[in-house]
Amino acid sequence: MNRILPLSEAHRLPRWRQPVTLLFLMAVAMPLAFATWSALLNNFVIEKAGFTGVEIGWLHTVREIPGLLAVGVLLFLLVLREQVMAGLMLVVLGSATAVTAWFPSFGGLLMVTLISSIGFHYYESCNQSLQLQWLTKAEAPKVLGKLVAAGSTASLVAYGLIVLCWKTFDLSYDFVFLTSGGLCVLIALYVLIAFPRFEAEHKQRKSIVLRRRYWLYYLFEMLNGARRQIFVVFAAFMMVERYHYGVESVTALMLITFVANMITAPSIGRFVARFGEQKAMLIEFSGLFAVFVGYGCLYWYDLPGWMAAGLYVANNIFFAISFSHKTYFQKIADPSDMATSAALSFTINHIAAVFLPAGLGYIWATAPDYVFILAAGIALAQILLALLVPRNPSAGNETRLREMRGPGYAPAPV
Repeated sequence: MNRILPLSEAHRLPRWRQPVTLLFLMAVAMPLAFATWSALLNNFVIEKAGFTGVEIGWLHTVREIPGLLAVGVLLFLLVLREQVMAGLMLVVLGSATAVTAWFPSFGGLLMVTLISSIGFHYYESCNQSLQLQWLTKAEAPKVLGKLVAAGSTASLVAYGLIVLCWKTFDLSYDFVFLTSGGLCVLIALYVLIAFPRFEAEHKQRKSIVLRRRYWLYYLFEMLNGARRQIFVVFAAFMMVERYHYGVESVTALMLITFVANMITAPSIGRFVARFGEQKAMLIEFSGLFAVFVGYGCLYWYDLPGWMAAGLYVANNIFFAISFSHKTYFQKIADPSDMATSAALSFTINHIAAVFLPAGLGYIWATAPDYVFILAAGIALAQILLALLVPRNPSAGNETRLREMRGPGYAPAPV
């Protein structure tokens, strides 16, 4: 049985058994399953299940239901450690990904997607909490940037193999899903067995806590979920439906994206550490606003597919900056709120995400440009909200509103 070890003593362990190594292994395992699933999904559902925009919208609505119910992870944490929960959820994600090709029907894909989504969202909730507990405020931006790069590298390897081997060896959807999901499961089992159970300094609350002083973070999370969901559901689907991209083309596009993230993420981490979260957010949201306006232009001016591909890569590069939201929250939050707030933020993130895909699927059938302009409007709202982020956020200095109200203002108790 794995022993319990205080986090303060973890530096005595060999590097391969330290907490940061565990975070890096999980950062590699998750995209092996999820990113491969994402790369193949649109071609698979169109070729094997005959999906249109309506069916893909419903599929992603079902996929987001576990995200809306992410606070349910707190019930599991009454009997399981977050570290164990994260490993088990990676096993669920990998297993569901492995069998995806066995269910080439609307009902079957809804079922297996729901199971994999439970694994993904509950893992992400625990993983985010562990990152904020195990990393100091000083090291978090740089390490989070390296974790993004590690995940991108794993995806790069997977995508590179698909691009090189899909036609050369006549690979099947079944083989690729089984391989990628199986590797995720193997790494997760290693994580569960090889590492001690690390005990963080601050005991985590296991009840739902809403704090008024976190309101700006909550609002960012809700808008992030809505905007990102539009991209995840419809951007890659457009590449297949409108521009007829094949499996190897879609995968090559994602490969380019992850190469870019692998190169830029560590630099982004250093940028956040030096210049602060507000500047990073303004760059992120301004870039995303331009990207979604560009998607609308694809339809207004009947632009070629290579422009759509460029916008796809640009969106993912800007999205890589989003870990600045985590570091902003880490600086303003009570250390004992990390677990409950990670679960709650996932639920808030998915409030709109559950309803948007199905509803926008019907709009997509007649006016796909409207879908992307809605996303541009969300990014514009986030630019305005980012202006409220202080240069040096901290507990008691969560937003610039305090500065606007003058030096005599004291925040209300929470």
